[in-house]
Amino acid sequence: MFKLLSILWNSFRMAMQELRVNKLRTFLSLFGITIGIFCIIGVLATVDSLERKVQNDIKSFGSNTIYIDKWNYGGGEGGAYPWWKYIKRPPPKIEEMKFIKVKSRLAANAAMFVSNNVTVLYQDEQLNSVNIYGVTEEFTNIQTIDIAYGRYLNDAEFLRGTPTTVVGYQVAEELFHNPEKAVGAEISYNGKRVTVVGVIKKQGQSFVGGFDYDKAFIVSYRYFTSVYNPNNSNPFIMVQGKDNVVSSALADELVGVMRQIRKLSPADEDNFSCNDVATFSEQVKGFFGQVSAGGWAIAGLSLIVGAFGVANIMFVTVRERTSQIGLKKAIGAKRSTILTEFLLESAFLCIIGGLIGLGLVWVLSLVLSSILPFPIYIAPNIIALALSICIILGIISGIIPASIAARMDAVVAIRTK
Repeated sequence: MFKLLSILWNSFRMAMQELRVNKLRTFLSLFGITIGIFCIIGVLATVDSLERKVQNDIKSFGSNTIYIDKWNYGGGEGGAYPWWKYIKRPPPKIEEMKFIKVKSRLAANAAMFVSNNVTVLYQDEQLNSVNIYGVTEEFTNIQTIDIAYGRYLNDAEFLRGTPTTVVGYQVAEELFHNPEKAVGAEISYNGKRVTVVGVIKKQGQSFVGGFDYDKAFIVSYRYFTSVYNPNNSNPFIMVQGKDNVVSSALADELVGVMRQIRKLSPADEDNFSCNDVATFSEQVKGFFGQVSAGGWAIAGLSLIVGAFGVANIMFVTVRERTSQIGLKKAIGAKRSTILTEFLLESAFLCIIGGLIGLGLVWVLSLVLSSILPFPIYIAPNIIALALSICIILGIISGIIPASIAARMDAVVAIRTK
Protein backbone atom coordinates (compact mmCIF):
# COMPACT_ATOMS: atom_id res chain seq x y z
CA MET A 1 0.00 0.00 0.00
CA PHE A 2 2.83 2.37 0.95
CA LYS A 3 4.63 1.53 -2.30
CA LEU A 4 1.54 2.30 -4.36
CA LEU A 5 1.05 5.64 -2.61
CA SER A 6 4.72 6.43 -3.18
CA ILE A 7 4.38 5.70 -6.90
CA LEU A 8 1.24 7.84 -7.10
CA TRP A 9 2.90 10.75 -5.34
CA ASN A 10 6.06 10.55 -7.48
CA SER A 11 3.99 10.42 -10.67
CA PHE A 12 1.90 13.39 -9.61
CA ARG A 13 5.03 15.35 -8.62
CA MET A 14 6.65 14.60 -11.97
CA ALA A 15 3.51 15.69 -13.86
CA MET A 16 3.42 18.98 -11.95
CA GLN A 17 7.15 19.46 -12.54
CA GLU A 18 6.65 18.90 -16.26
CA LEU A 19 3.88 21.49 -16.25
CA ARG A 20 5.99 23.96 -14.26
CA VAL A 21 9.26 23.56 -16.18
CA ASN A 22 7.83 23.38 -19.71
CA LYS A 23 4.73 25.54 -19.36
CA LEU A 24 4.13 26.41 -23.02
CA ARG A 25 4.93 22.97 -24.41
CA THR A 26 2.77 21.19 -21.85
CA PHE A 27 -0.09 23.67 -22.17
CA LEU A 28 -0.20 23.37 -25.95
CA SER A 29 -0.11 19.59 -25.71
CA LEU A 30 -2.90 19.50 -23.12
CA PHE A 31 -4.99 22.06 -25.00
CA GLY A 32 -6.59 19.33 -27.11
CA ILE A 33 -7.63 17.43 -23.96
CA THR A 34 -9.00 20.65 -22.44
CA ILE A 35 -11.04 21.49 -25.53
CA GLY A 36 -12.26 17.91 -25.92
CA ILE A 37 -13.44 17.69 -22.30
CA PHE A 38 -14.94 21.18 -22.60
CA CYS A 39 -16.93 20.12 -25.68
CA ILE A 40 -18.09 16.79 -24.27
CA ILE A 41 -19.00 18.03 -20.78
CA GLY A 42 -20.43 21.28 -22.12
CA VAL A 43 -22.70 19.45 -24.55
CA LEU A 44 -23.66 16.71 -22.07
CA ALA A 45 -24.39 19.19 -19.25
CA THR A 46 -26.46 21.47 -21.49
CA VAL A 47 -28.34 18.61 -23.13
CA ASP A 48 -28.89 16.88 -19.77
CA SER A 49 -30.21 20.10 -18.19
CA LEU A 50 -32.43 20.86 -21.17
CA GLU A 51 -33.75 17.29 -21.27
CA ARG A 52 -34.46 17.42 -17.53
CA LYS A 53 -36.43 20.66 -18.07
CA VAL A 54 -38.39 19.23 -21.02
CA GLN A 55 -39.08 15.94 -19.22
CA ASN A 56 -40.36 17.86 -16.18
CA ASP A 57 -42.59 19.89 -18.50
CA ILE A 58 -43.90 16.64 -20.01
CA LYS A 59 -44.53 15.26 -16.52
CA SER A 60 -46.72 18.29 -15.89
CA PHE A 61 -49.21 16.72 -18.33
CA GLY A 62 -49.71 13.99 -15.76
CA SER A 63 -47.98 10.69 -15.10
CA ASN A 64 -49.38 7.58 -16.80
CA THR A 65 -52.04 9.72 -18.46
CA ILE A 66 -53.93 9.37 -21.74
CA TYR A 67 -55.46 12.38 -23.49
CA ILE A 68 -58.58 11.53 -25.48
CA ASP A 69 -59.03 14.17 -28.16
CA LYS A 70 -60.15 14.46 -31.74
CA TRP A 71 -56.60 15.63 -32.55
CA ASN A 72 -53.60 13.33 -32.80
CA TYR A 73 -50.72 14.91 -30.85
CA GLY A 74 -48.09 12.81 -32.56
CA GLY A 75 -48.50 14.31 -36.04
CA GLY A 76 -49.27 12.62 -39.32
CA GLU A 77 -47.62 9.86 -41.29
CA GLY A 78 -44.79 10.79 -43.63
CA GLY A 79 -44.49 14.26 -42.12
CA ALA A 80 -47.93 15.43 -43.33
CA TYR A 81 -50.53 16.27 -40.70
CA PRO A 82 -54.08 15.42 -41.96
CA TRP A 83 -55.87 18.20 -40.05
CA TRP A 84 -58.75 17.99 -42.53
CA LYS A 85 -59.36 14.45 -41.29
CA TYR A 86 -59.21 15.25 -37.57
CA ILE A 87 -61.26 18.44 -37.70
CA LYS A 88 -64.31 16.46 -38.89
CA ARG A 89 -64.21 14.22 -35.83
CA PRO A 90 -66.80 14.78 -33.07
CA PRO A 91 -65.38 16.47 -29.94
CA PRO A 92 -65.13 14.54 -26.66
CA LYS A 93 -68.08 15.08 -24.32
CA ILE A 94 -68.65 15.01 -20.58
CA GLU A 95 -70.99 12.02 -20.99
CA GLU A 96 -68.13 10.05 -22.54
CA MET A 97 -65.89 10.88 -19.57
CA LYS A 98 -68.58 9.61 -17.19
CA PHE A 99 -68.98 6.43 -19.26
CA ILE A 100 -65.21 5.84 -19.09
CA LYS A 101 -65.26 6.15 -15.29
CA VAL A 102 -67.95 3.45 -15.16
CA LYS A 103 -66.54 1.07 -17.79
CA SER A 104 -62.76 1.34 -17.44
CA ARG A 105 -61.08 -1.16 -15.10
CA LEU A 106 -57.61 0.38 -15.45
CA ALA A 107 -58.44 4.07 -14.96
CA ALA A 108 -57.93 5.70 -11.56
CA ASN A 109 -59.02 9.24 -12.45
CA ALA A 110 -60.76 10.93 -15.35
CA ALA A 111 -61.33 14.63 -15.94
CA MET A 112 -62.91 16.82 -18.58
CA PHE A 113 -60.98 19.86 -19.78
CA VAL A 114 -62.13 22.83 -21.87
CA SER A 115 -60.50 26.20 -22.48
CA ASN A 116 -60.93 29.61 -24.05
CA ASN A 117 -58.99 32.84 -24.39
CA VAL A 118 -60.25 36.05 -22.80
CA THR A 119 -59.32 39.56 -21.66
CA VAL A 120 -59.43 39.95 -17.87
CA LEU A 121 -60.19 43.21 -16.06
CA TYR A 122 -59.80 44.44 -12.50
CA GLN A 123 -60.60 48.09 -11.86
CA ASP A 124 -58.26 50.03 -14.19
CA GLU A 125 -56.01 47.06 -14.93
CA GLN A 126 -56.44 44.93 -18.07
CA LEU A 127 -54.66 41.73 -19.10
CA ASN A 128 -55.06 40.30 -22.60
CA SER A 129 -54.75 36.72 -23.87
CA VAL A 130 -55.53 34.99 -20.60
CA ASN A 131 -56.60 31.33 -20.71
CA ILE A 132 -59.74 30.27 -18.87
CA TYR A 133 -59.70 26.56 -18.03
CA GLY A 134 -62.87 24.66 -17.20
CA VAL A 135 -62.21 21.38 -15.37
CA THR A 136 -64.04 18.67 -13.46
CA GLU A 137 -63.36 17.47 -9.92
CA GLU A 138 -60.63 14.88 -10.58
CA PHE A 139 -58.45 17.28 -12.55
CA THR A 140 -56.23 17.94 -9.51
CA ASN A 141 -55.75 14.18 -9.01
CA ILE A 142 -54.07 14.11 -12.42
CA GLN A 143 -52.44 17.56 -12.39
CA THR A 144 -50.48 19.03 -9.49
CA ILE A 145 -51.91 22.45 -8.67
CA ASP A 146 -49.92 24.10 -5.88
CA ILE A 147 -51.71 27.03 -4.27
CA ALA A 148 -49.61 30.00 -3.11
CA TYR A 149 -52.42 31.99 -1.47
CA GLY A 150 -55.98 31.08 -0.58
CA ARG A 151 -57.38 27.67 -1.57
CA TYR A 152 -58.45 25.54 -4.53
CA LEU A 153 -62.07 25.07 -5.69
CA ASN A 154 -64.09 22.89 -3.32
CA ASP A 155 -66.64 20.14 -4.07
CA ALA A 156 -69.65 22.44 -3.55
CA GLU A 157 -68.31 24.91 -6.12
CA PHE A 158 -67.82 22.11 -8.65
CA LEU A 159 -71.29 20.75 -7.99
CA ARG A 160 -73.13 24.07 -8.17
CA GLY A 161 -70.97 25.69 -10.83
CA THR A 162 -70.45 28.84 -8.77
CA PRO A 163 -68.55 31.82 -10.30
CA THR A 164 -65.36 31.23 -8.31
CA THR A 165 -61.84 30.75 -9.62
CA VAL A 166 -58.19 30.21 -8.84
CA VAL A 167 -55.88 32.44 -10.88
CA GLY A 168 -52.32 32.05 -12.12
CA TYR A 169 -49.48 33.89 -10.44
CA GLN A 170 -48.81 36.19 -13.41
CA VAL A 171 -52.49 37.12 -13.65
CA ALA A 172 -52.60 38.02 -9.95
CA GLU A 173 -49.30 39.86 -10.14
CA GLU A 174 -50.22 42.03 -13.12
CA LEU A 175 -53.78 42.79 -12.05
CA PHE A 176 -53.18 43.29 -8.32
CA HIS A 177 -49.39 43.98 -8.23
CA ASN A 178 -49.31 42.01 -4.97
CA PRO A 179 -50.61 38.45 -5.74
CA GLU A 180 -51.80 37.92 -2.17
CA LYS A 181 -54.33 40.75 -2.59
CA ALA A 182 -56.12 38.78 -5.34
CA VAL A 183 -57.79 36.40 -2.85
CA GLY A 184 -61.38 37.53 -2.26
CA ALA A 185 -61.40 40.06 -5.11
CA GLU A 186 -63.65 39.97 -8.18
CA ILE A 187 -62.24 39.94 -11.71
CA SER A 188 -64.32 40.31 -14.86
CA TYR A 189 -64.15 39.01 -18.43
CA ASN A 190 -66.66 39.26 -21.29
CA GLY A 191 -69.08 41.00 -18.95
CA LYS A 192 -68.93 38.13 -16.41
CA ARG A 193 -67.60 38.32 -12.87
CA VAL A 194 -65.84 35.65 -10.87
CA THR A 195 -64.49 35.69 -7.32
CA VAL A 196 -60.86 34.71 -6.76
CA VAL A 197 -60.48 32.10 -4.00
CA GLY A 198 -56.85 31.15 -4.63
CA VAL A 199 -53.61 31.98 -6.45
CA ILE A 200 -51.53 29.24 -8.10
CA LYS A 201 -47.81 29.14 -7.35
CA LYS A 202 -45.55 30.48 -10.08
CA GLN A 203 -44.80 27.73 -12.60
CA GLY A 204 -42.34 29.28 -15.05
CA GLN A 205 -42.01 28.92 -18.79
CA SER A 206 -42.71 25.55 -20.36
CA PHE A 207 -40.82 24.31 -23.43
CA VAL A 208 -43.53 21.91 -24.58
CA GLY A 209 -46.61 24.10 -24.34
CA GLY A 210 -49.33 22.45 -22.32
CA PHE A 211 -51.00 24.19 -19.39
CA ASP A 212 -49.86 27.78 -18.94
CA TYR A 213 -51.05 28.15 -15.35
CA ASP A 214 -49.19 31.42 -14.79
CA LYS A 215 -51.38 33.24 -17.27
CA ALA A 216 -54.67 31.43 -16.74
CA PHE A 217 -57.54 31.03 -14.32
CA ILE A 218 -59.39 27.83 -13.49
CA VAL A 219 -63.15 27.50 -13.05
CA SER A 220 -65.44 24.50 -12.65
CA TYR A 221 -66.59 22.74 -15.81
CA ARG A 222 -70.24 23.33 -14.86
CA TYR A 223 -69.67 27.09 -14.58
CA PHE A 224 -67.65 27.17 -17.84
CA THR A 225 -70.48 25.53 -19.79
CA SER A 226 -72.92 28.18 -18.52
CA VAL A 227 -70.83 30.76 -20.40
CA TYR A 228 -69.35 28.91 -23.39
CA ASN A 229 -70.26 26.03 -25.69
CA PRO A 230 -67.90 23.21 -24.58
CA ASN A 231 -67.87 21.66 -28.06
CA ASN A 232 -66.17 24.78 -29.41
CA SER A 233 -63.74 25.13 -26.50
CA ASN A 234 -60.94 22.66 -27.35
CA PRO A 235 -62.37 19.84 -25.20
CA PHE A 236 -60.46 16.70 -24.27
CA ILE A 237 -60.67 13.97 -21.66
CA MET A 238 -57.74 13.19 -19.36
CA VAL A 239 -57.55 9.64 -18.02
CA GLN A 240 -54.94 8.53 -15.50
CA GLY A 241 -54.20 4.85 -15.00
CA LYS A 242 -54.07 3.02 -11.72
CA ASP A 243 -50.76 2.27 -10.02
CA ASN A 244 -48.71 -0.42 -11.82
CA VAL A 245 -50.85 -0.06 -14.97
CA VAL A 246 -48.79 0.45 -18.13
CA SER A 247 -49.98 3.46 -20.14
CA SER A 248 -50.06 1.44 -23.36
CA ALA A 249 -52.46 -1.04 -21.75
CA LEU A 250 -54.64 1.84 -20.54
CA ALA A 251 -54.65 3.34 -24.04
CA ASP A 252 -55.72 0.01 -25.58
CA GLU A 253 -58.57 -0.32 -23.10
CA LEU A 254 -59.72 3.25 -23.70
CA VAL A 255 -59.81 2.67 -27.45
CA GLY A 256 -62.25 -0.17 -26.87
CA VAL A 257 -64.36 1.87 -24.44
CA MET A 258 -64.52 4.86 -26.78
CA ARG A 259 -65.47 2.68 -29.74
CA GLN A 260 -68.23 1.21 -27.59
CA ILE A 261 -69.45 4.68 -26.59
CA ARG A 262 -69.53 5.91 -30.16
CA LYS A 263 -71.00 2.67 -31.48
CA LEU A 264 -68.29 2.10 -34.08
CA SER A 265 -68.42 -1.15 -36.04
CA PRO A 266 -65.25 -3.26 -36.47
CA ALA A 267 -64.84 -1.86 -39.99
CA ASP A 268 -65.10 1.76 -38.86
CA GLU A 269 -61.96 3.81 -38.30
CA ASP A 270 -61.43 5.48 -34.92
CA ASN A 271 -62.92 8.97 -34.84
CA PHE A 272 -60.83 9.95 -31.80
CA SER A 273 -57.20 9.76 -30.67
CA CYS A 274 -55.80 8.32 -27.44
CA ASN A 275 -52.60 10.32 -26.96
CA ASP A 276 -50.11 8.74 -24.58
CA VAL A 277 -47.90 11.17 -22.64
CA ALA A 278 -45.24 8.44 -22.25
CA THR A 279 -44.58 8.44 -26.01
CA PHE A 280 -43.62 12.13 -25.84
CA SER A 281 -41.03 11.29 -23.21
CA GLU A 282 -39.52 8.52 -25.36
CA GLN A 283 -39.37 10.83 -28.39
CA VAL A 284 -37.56 13.44 -26.32
CA LYS A 285 -35.02 10.85 -25.12
CA GLY A 286 -34.35 9.80 -28.72
CA PHE A 287 -33.86 13.38 -29.89
CA PHE A 288 -31.48 14.35 -27.10
CA GLY A 289 -29.59 11.10 -27.58
CA GLN A 290 -28.83 12.17 -31.17
CA VAL A 291 -27.73 15.61 -30.02
CA SER A 292 -25.37 14.03 -27.46
CA ALA A 293 -23.93 11.76 -30.16
CA GLY A 294 -23.16 14.84 -32.25
CA GLY A 295 -21.33 16.39 -29.29
CA TRP A 296 -19.27 13.22 -28.84
CA ALA A 297 -18.30 13.25 -32.53
CA ILE A 298 -17.09 16.86 -32.37
CA ALA A 299 -15.24 16.40 -29.08
CA GLY A 300 -13.69 13.11 -30.20
CA LEU A 301 -11.47 14.91 -32.73
CA SER A 302 -10.11 17.24 -30.03
CA LEU A 303 -9.47 14.32 -27.70
CA ILE A 304 -7.53 12.45 -30.39
CA VAL A 305 -5.36 15.52 -31.01
CA GLY A 306 -4.90 15.89 -27.25
CA ALA A 307 -3.92 12.25 -26.88
CA PHE A 308 -1.18 12.66 -29.50
CA GLY A 309 0.00 15.79 -27.66
CA VAL A 310 0.27 13.93 -24.35
CA ALA A 311 2.03 11.02 -26.06
CA ASN A 312 4.56 13.51 -27.49
CA ILE A 313 5.19 14.92 -23.99
CA MET A 314 5.77 11.43 -22.64
CA PHE A 315 8.23 10.51 -25.44
CA VAL A 316 10.23 13.66 -24.69
CA THR A 317 10.01 12.99 -20.94
CA VAL A 318 11.33 9.45 -21.34
CA ARG A 319 14.23 10.74 -23.40
CA GLU A 320 15.07 13.47 -20.89
CA ARG A 321 14.97 11.05 -17.95
CA THR A 322 16.80 8.13 -19.55
CA SER A 323 19.74 8.30 -17.13
CA GLN A 324 17.33 8.52 -14.15
CA ILE A 325 15.49 5.46 -15.42
CA GLY A 326 18.78 3.58 -15.70
CA LEU A 327 19.75 4.57 -12.15
CA LYS A 328 16.37 3.40 -10.78
CA LYS A 329 16.69 0.06 -12.55
CA ALA A 330 20.26 -0.33 -11.30
CA ILE A 331 19.18 -0.03 -7.67
CA GLY A 332 16.38 -2.58 -8.13
CA ALA A 333 13.35 -0.87 -9.65
CA LYS A 334 11.20 -3.37 -11.53
CA ARG A 335 9.86 -2.94 -15.04
CA SER A 336 6.31 -2.80 -13.69
CA THR A 337 7.26 0.05 -11.34
CA ILE A 338 8.78 2.14 -14.16
CA LEU A 339 5.80 1.37 -16.40
CA THR A 340 3.30 2.32 -13.70
CA GLU A 341 5.09 5.60 -12.89
CA PHE A 342 5.02 6.82 -16.49
CA LEU A 343 1.44 5.67 -17.09
CA LEU A 344 0.28 7.49 -13.95
CA GLU A 345 2.20 10.61 -14.94
CA SER A 346 0.53 10.53 -18.35
CA ALA A 347 -2.88 10.06 -16.68
CA PHE A 348 -2.21 12.96 -14.29
CA LEU A 349 -1.34 15.22 -17.22
CA CYS A 350 -4.63 14.35 -18.92
CA ILE A 351 -6.52 14.90 -15.65
CA ILE A 352 -4.98 18.38 -15.38
CA GLY A 353 -6.16 19.18 -18.90
CA GLY A 354 -9.58 17.74 -18.09
CA LEU A 355 -9.89 19.79 -14.88
CA ILE A 356 -9.14 22.95 -16.85
CA GLY A 357 -11.90 21.96 -19.28
CA LEU A 358 -14.30 21.29 -16.40
CA GLY A 359 -13.48 24.69 -14.94
CA LEU A 360 -14.33 26.36 -18.25
CA VAL A 361 -17.63 24.43 -18.41
CA TRP A 362 -18.48 25.53 -14.86
CA VAL A 363 -17.90 29.18 -15.80
CA LEU A 364 -19.99 28.70 -18.95
CA SER A 365 -22.80 27.09 -16.94
CA LEU A 366 -22.97 30.12 -14.64
CA VAL A 367 -23.23 32.45 -17.64
CA LEU A 368 -25.84 30.35 -19.47
CA SER A 369 -27.92 29.82 -16.32
CA SER A 370 -28.33 33.59 -16.01
CA ILE A 371 -29.46 33.86 -19.64
CA LEU A 372 -31.47 30.71 -20.34
CA PRO A 373 -34.90 30.01 -18.77
CA PHE A 374 -33.51 26.88 -17.08
CA PRO A 375 -30.37 26.24 -14.98
CA ILE A 376 -27.36 24.40 -16.41
CA TYR A 377 -26.44 21.63 -13.99
CA ILE A 378 -23.25 19.54 -14.20
CA ALA A 379 -24.32 16.19 -12.79
CA PRO A 380 -21.83 14.13 -10.71
CA ASN A 381 -21.99 11.28 -13.23
CA ILE A 382 -20.87 13.70 -15.98
CA ILE A 383 -17.89 14.81 -13.85
CA ALA A 384 -17.02 11.15 -13.19
CA LEU A 385 -17.27 10.47 -16.94
CA ALA A 386 -14.88 13.34 -17.69
CA LEU A 387 -12.29 12.09 -15.21
CA SER A 388 -12.65 8.53 -16.52
CA ILE A 389 -12.04 9.74 -20.08
CA CYS A 390 -8.93 11.60 -18.92
CA ILE A 391 -7.52 8.56 -17.14
CA ILE A 392 -8.19 6.24 -20.09
CA LEU A 393 -6.70 8.71 -22.58
CA GLY A 394 -3.69 9.18 -20.31
CA ILE A 395 -3.03 5.45 -20.16
CA ILE A 396 -3.49 5.03 -23.93
CA SER A 397 -1.24 8.03 -24.67
CA GLY A 398 1.49 6.88 -22.31
CA ILE A 399 1.49 3.14 -22.95
CA ILE A 400 4.15 3.18 -25.72
CA PRO A 401 6.56 5.68 -24.06
CA ALA A 402 6.13 3.90 -20.71
CA SER A 403 6.83 0.52 -22.32
CA ILE A 404 10.02 1.92 -23.91
CA ALA A 405 11.13 3.23 -20.52
CA ALA A 406 10.35 -0.08 -18.79
CA ARG A 407 12.37 -2.13 -21.32
CA MET A 408 15.51 0.02 -21.15
CA ASP A 409 18.79 -1.64 -20.24
CA ALA A 410 20.05 -0.15 -16.96
CA VAL A 411 23.74 0.17 -18.04
CA VAL A 412 22.96 1.71 -21.44
CA ALA A 413 20.42 4.10 -19.90
CA ILE A 414 22.86 5.35 -17.20
CA ARG A 415 25.52 6.14 -19.88
CA THR A 416 23.01 8.12 -21.95
CA LYS A 417 23.40 11.87 -21.64
